Amino acid sequence: MDIKCSVFIAASIDGFIARPDGDIEWLHQPEYECVALNGMTYESFIATVDALVMGRKTLEKILSFPEWPYEDTPVIALSHQSLEIPAHLEDKVEVLAADVTTLVARLAERGMKHLYIDGGQTIQAFLEAGLISELIITRIPVLLGQGIPLFSQVGSQHELRHVSTYVSDNGFVQSRYEVG
Repeated sequence: MDIKCSVFIAASIDGFIARPDGDIEWLHQPEYECVALNGMTYESFIATVDALVMGRKTLEKILSFPEWPYEDTPVIALSHQSLEIPAHLEDKVEVLAADVTTLVARLAERGMKHLYIDGGQTIQAFLEAGLISELIITRIPVLLGQGIPLFSQVGSQHELRHVSTYVSDNGFVQSRYEVG
């Protein structure tokens, strides 16, 4: 299967991607604003992907935002529960109940070459299935103390190859790794 699955995510120094209630406002502090971020920008990354794959909880969080952030990128939501998709997003969001290996095979059959994998549980499931090609993790200079972890305590060991690390003036440290 010739499909690339990438993670592009921010995490606190202690490894959390959100507060326990899913809140991510800590990512948007005024002191984090800077003229330029070093490394791969979100805009340059998202321009390379065919679709974004996320879990139900991540989709529910994004649906709470004032604006839909993925105008030009199809979103696949993994869920075994029914999900209410707002009418204005029905042509942008597809809900599928499939294991990650089957999902990737289906999307490859549709001609997709690069998937953006987002959300803690979804990232972990893709990683455990051996489907993640690269991790681009931006560490934010904050300790949350508790929250939703980027990586859980369960799972197996995965070898990573460091590709690059960039430091920005606001303290963000972005590292890129190839998996496997």
